[in-house]
Amino acid sequence: MQLTKLHWLSALCAFALVSGLVVHLLLSNKFQPNSDLYQISSQVSLAPEQMKEQTITALTVKLAELQSQVLRLNALGDRLADDANIPEKEFNFSHLPASGGPASDTFPLTNKTFEELFLEIEEFENTINHEEKQLEMLESVTFGHHIQNDGYLSGRPITKGWLSSYYGVRKDPFNGRATMHKGVDFAGKENTPVITTASGIVTWSGKRYGYGNLIEINHGNGLSTRYGHNKDLLVKVGDVVNKGQHIALMGSTGRSTGPHVHYEILKNNKQINPIKFVYRKGK
Repeated sequence: MQLTKLHWLSALCAFALVSGLVVHLLLSNKFQPNSDLYQISSQVSLAPEQMKEQTITALTVKLAELQSQVLRLNALGDRLADDANIPEKEFNFSHLPASGGPASDTFPLTNKTFEELFLEIEEFENTINHEEKQLEMLESVTFGHHIQNDGYLSGRPITKGWLSSYYGVRKDPFNGRATMHKGVDFAGKENTPVITTASGIVTWSGKRYGYGNLIEINHGNGLSTRYGHNKDLLVKVGDVVNKGQHIALMGSTGRSTGPHVHYEILKNNKQINPIKFVYRKGK
């Protein structure tokens, strides 16, 4: 998904607003509180200088909170810009956007009360929160499109090894009886990387009866994949993985006779033959 300049400029406007507020506060030197709203205690009589000092402290804490929010917004914007391959010179979140214009008369600064300044800060905070939510939603949409575009199942779940057992009825290696094998096996050396065959979200990472150490990934559209008998697991539940990413190391845990990965594909929670997906070309 290509991000438009409008999304980024809206975030940068929030930064500019906060910066303008900071400059205003630094230049204003006559603060006269006229409300009990921000007094430490209405029962304690404080000297004007003490009152001013405590109110400035509260204002400083509030500005520090806004600075933390801006830093989080910066980090999120940098991540989105990097994911979208936007040129660094075009959007640099560590600097304010360029500005200018013809010279004009200086706009006089008005002396505002602490109460008025706190209300303005609160308004700016709401603006930042709104912009942060917008960027988070944009990140979610972008990420969803990324998974959708790279969620095409294809290829083998290993980097090295060979197909050792097909989907279907076979002789059980433990009791010799005819049983249904609901996946395909790829044998290889212990610690061989196990890779994803499409992007998705990890929904299981741990031991499961018969599978040993199992990874299960949801790819959307009712499709999931399973990778069983691993020696070590490299991802956890909730992780978003890319196609071809190393998610485990081949092993022989669970009901297994030697190092291999048991690979399943499920359509609407029912195992289907993975072989056509193994041999089809990726997009």
